[in-house]
Amino acid sequence: MSDKTIRLTMAQALVRYLCNQYTVVEGERVPLFAGVFGIFGHGNVTCLSEALEQVQDHLPTWRGQNEQSMALAAIGYAKAKLRRQIMVATTSVGPGATNMVTAAGVAHANRLPVLLLSGDTYTNRLPDPVLQQVEHFGSPSTTVNDSFKSVSRFWDRINHPAQILSSLPQALATMLDPADCGPAFIGLPQDIQEIAYDYPEEFFKETLWTIPRPRPSRDEVKAAVELLKTAKNPLIISGGGVRYSGASEALAEFALARRIPMAETIAGKGAVVHDHPAYVGPLGIEGTDAAKELAESADVVIAVGTRMQDFTTGSWTTFHKDTQFININAARFDARKHRALPVVGDALECLNDIDIAMGDWACDPARMLDAQSLYADWNKMLDACQAPTKTDVPSYSQVIAVVNKTAKDNDTVVTAAGGLPGETVKNWRTKAPNTFDCEFGFSCMGYEIAGAWGVAMATQGVGTPIVLLGDGSYMMMNSDIYSSVLSGHKMIIVVCDNGGYGVINRLQTNMGMPGFNNLLKDSRVLNKDNPLHVDFVKHAESMGALARHCEGLAEFEEALEWAQTTDRTTVLSINSDAHKWTPGGADWYVASPEVSKRESVRKAREGQVEFRKKQRRGV
Repeated sequence: MSDKTIRLTMAQALVRYLCNQYTVVEGERVPLFAGVFGIFGHGNVTCLSEALEQVQDHLPTWRGQNEQSMALAAIGYAKAKLRRQIMVATTSVGPGATNMVTAAGVAHANRLPVLLLSGDTYTNRLPDPVLQQVEHFGSPSTTVNDSFKSVSRFWDRINHPAQILSSLPQALATMLDPADCGPAFIGLPQDIQEIAYDYPEEFFKETLWTIPRPRPSRDEVKAAVELLKTAKNPLIISGGGVRYSGASEALAEFALARRIPMAETIAGKGAVVHDHPAYVGPLGIEGTDAAKELAESADVVIAVGTRMQDFTTGSWTTFHKDTQFININAARFDARKHRALPVVGDALECLNDIDIAMGDWACDPARMLDAQSLYADWNKMLDACQAPTKTDVPSYSQVIAVVNKTAKDNDTVVTAAGGLPGETVKNWRTKAPNTFDCEFGFSCMGYEIAGAWGVAMATQGVGTPIVLLGDGSYMMMNSDIYSSVLSGHKMIIVVCDNGGYGVINRLQTNMGMPGFNNLLKDSRVLNKDNPLHVDFVKHAESMGALARHCEGLAEFEEALEWAQTTDRTTVLSINSDAHKWTPGGADWYVASPEVSKRESVRKAREGQVEFRKKQRRGV
């Protein structure tokens, strides 16, 4: 090992280290960090930006419009790259940092890597209180950056320039660990960024990172095989971890060979195409009736790479109380949920080991034939929902069908929060693997356009992101339309205008309440009979995008075909029905007032009490 050192500021050393980290994607050696999303301000503009400016041809910096949205773009990029490459997001101190906390929550809930670097207050405290500093009288070392602790897998604050020698490698190892993957946050006090230090030359040596593939315990594999061989009506649940492991093809082949129907979670959707012979659609609250019926009859469930969120399990009412679970997961925490038999390890390695140990066992052919019949019935129902009608305002289902029809095989659909996740998960017929991105782990309104900017960067030259979002999400965060026009990363954005927060209005009214403060017409507005609607076309055009409003499905289809030919981000708006939803799926545990003066609320409460009796008890 060399004793040579290089004298750099802490900020310069951090950036140089990032520039020398590499990984392998589809056999090609590429930078581990593909770029930086940055908004510079008090706390990162004088030192960190000075270092980034010098390496902009190797580590490009992209200017964001909002700290939350640029970190969401970084998350969209990581998801599109199947966690193989990482983006950085940097903010100033104070509100710039706290704006990014929501995005950190998205990455944490979805187990996605992003490196978050925020400016911090001065460690020497000589100028305190500084601009944007929030003072804690009894805890002087606490800053707003401590708020990231609840939404980070790795958290550190650099109080001496030598600390990055240990902190950065640990942050990277966390982000690349399938069991611990998530956001890494590092706070950078301003007076520490400026300090020069003699760093070991070895620290900047080019490093090639690989994603670890932990093998399962032989005992766990043996126990899983013994249990699975007792199954009469097994079911596979394919989660997001299947995609990130690269196990999609192996799981699909396993399902066919063992004659086990295969359902998906929302994060897992897109592992296989819509017409795969073992596939029965998504499972849960926003799932198919075929998957729900198969889950209710299942005696053994193999859950692969999923954290078993309530939208997958129907708040743990979808399965029989005696159903036994085999949880295959890289994370021990997820593998041991709800009294499951755990198989801890990489999804691909676990499946391979289980497959070998299974010998020639396969389920009775009747199970798969029953599944295929149920799924065929579901698709007939879907055809009826998606068929054009003479109504003035189309349903989400009809809008999605037209988008699906005109989308190219390698276009990626992006959605999140509100009514469109459920409608898209049910209605979207995946044409090619890994072309579906629905952020529903954190259900973050505003992810759609920002995340698609990151997807556009990750897939540039291979398909176009197609964003599906409602008017509510559009109003919450739309500034990355401008970002994508500036940077040249095209997306197609479809705004379904149903006059407010349609799906949460459905939940509210289904639980016995009158519509209140969700749809525009039910809100405190000047004119309830004709509330002001946003002109999404003019708004998008003001940010440099191309745009059209569509009246009806025929005009919408024509506009989508035009959008495929444009040279920049293109926005299409269409009015949609706020009260028509695709049927099917499981029920959901929601809070309901135990006492109420309203009879409809009391009735809804009674329904919830009965529903909860079906819940599987466990942790």
